[in-house]
Amino acid sequence: MSCTRKTLHDHPFNLWKFLLSPTIKAIDVFSLTIKSTLALCSVASISLILYFAFSNYSHFPQPHINTVTNFNQNGSVSIEGREQTNISHILFGIGGSAKSWNKRRHYSQLWWKPKVTRGFVWLDKKPSSNMTWPETVPPYKVSQDTSRFKYSCWYGSRSAVRIARIVKESFELGLPNVRWFVMGDDDTVFFTDNLVSVLAKYDHNQMYYIGGNSESVEQDVTHSYTMAYGGGGFAISYPLAAELVKILDGCINRYDKFYGSDERIQACLSEIGVPVTKELGFHQLDIRRSPYGLLAAHPVAPLVSLHHLDYLESIFPNLTRIDSVKKLVSGYELDPGRILQHSFCYDLNRNWSVSVSWGYTVRLYPFLVTAKKLETAVETFRTWRSWDAGPFTFNTQPVSSDMCERPVVFMLDRVESVGGGKTLTGYKRYSTGKEEKDCPKYNYTSALAVQFFNVSAPKFNPDLWNKAPRRQCCEIINGTDGADNVVHVQIRGCKRFESVSPQ
Repeated sequence: MSCTRKTLHDHPFNLWKFLLSPTIKAIDVFSLTIKSTLALCSVASISLILYFAFSNYSHFPQPHINTVTNFNQNGSVSIEGREQTNISHILFGIGGSAKSWNKRRHYSQLWWKPKVTRGFVWLDKKPSSNMTWPETVPPYKVSQDTSRFKYSCWYGSRSAVRIARIVKESFELGLPNVRWFVMGDDDTVFFTDNLVSVLAKYDHNQMYYIGGNSESVEQDVTHSYTMAYGGGGFAISYPLAAELVKILDGCINRYDKFYGSDERIQACLSEIGVPVTKELGFHQLDIRRSPYGLLAAHPVAPLVSLHHLDYLESIFPNLTRIDSVKKLVSGYELDPGRILQHSFCYDLNRNWSVSVSWGYTVRLYPFLVTAKKLETAVETFRTWRSWDAGPFTFNTQPVSSDMCERPVVFMLDRVESVGGGKTLTGYKRYSTGKEEKDCPKYNYTSALAVQFFNVSAPKFNPDLWNKAPRRQCCEIINGTDGADNVVHVQIRGCKRFESVSPQ
């Protein structure tokens, strides 16, 4: 088939198309430009709309959604809205025994709140049928048999193995919404509001082990500086507990020569690589005689726990041990964050120094005393094992042999709320009957004329614990009631550049 060549003249339409082709091309290009421009305008318009929408999004009311990760018992991960840690997120595991429970349950009754606190007392065996179990104490569970585990500490007790496994048995209960496992003894008194304040500072989704050391150096040397002592109580976050339970049983056998349950727990946590985070408010109270000097100079930290109260003199003179703690708790319940918080101030007209341990005691020195000396604990106590005058893990000073250098002591008499977010605590002079005879100096005689201290203070804001710690200030106010035997003190936050100086 041959290809025949035809010219434009053979087809008039082709001729016109040829002549007009530049115009058609121009029209096509223009049309494409219009379409592209419209498309770009559409994209720009949409972009502008989205820009203005999202740039102003933050000005609209937004739901507060803050996700956190929870590790479930089966190892899965769930996401839920974050809420501030509260008492419902804590599961207590209290080490006890059927034999000692009736004697020690009164301590648990001081802090346990039915339908508020969660947890169990773990006993070595089921209590006898004639033993009552009121709702005012934690419910009990019986620990699993531990006879298969090794224990070779010649001076200890096999109960340490059972108590070490409380955290594992508590975890295996699978109770919902647990962030922290808190361990303690049946003679530990917890101050739960302050415990919540401490734990709320930490991210419960991280692996935390929180507690305190022994007060006696000899105990820390014998056992460990790197463990949280169990009587004072310690807290383990859920993720750390999830790791601990995997190795705990084998770990207990690896450390069969260790004395206590808390020592075993710390050894196992060392294998995971998690150190203790120390908080000053956990008190093992590994001391003897009177705890007065320690409590009267409490560190700037919330009071979390007290232990070993059966081995110490009463916190308040002339009261039983239980009644003494009840009295301390009465101040705590009025203002949890302020209990035992230390403040001191001066009356430069009379050269007086006043030290306040809120909710517990006031000490009046009829002379000027430096801040360093006022904040240092007086050795009314001895070491736990040897009953020696130290050393301790905190600064101490001996009780002066000169009566004229000792303070006049006032102990808590009453606590009340006076409205407006304020409290009033009253302190009555405590006398041994020797002061008047042993110190005839005039300044001491005038101080002995004071019979009462009234201390006013605003309710303590627990958010202050999330800031850099600072001891609060106070000032002595001349009495308005005309009574020379009453001194009024007002506690307040320190001013920005304020310091407490005896000048």
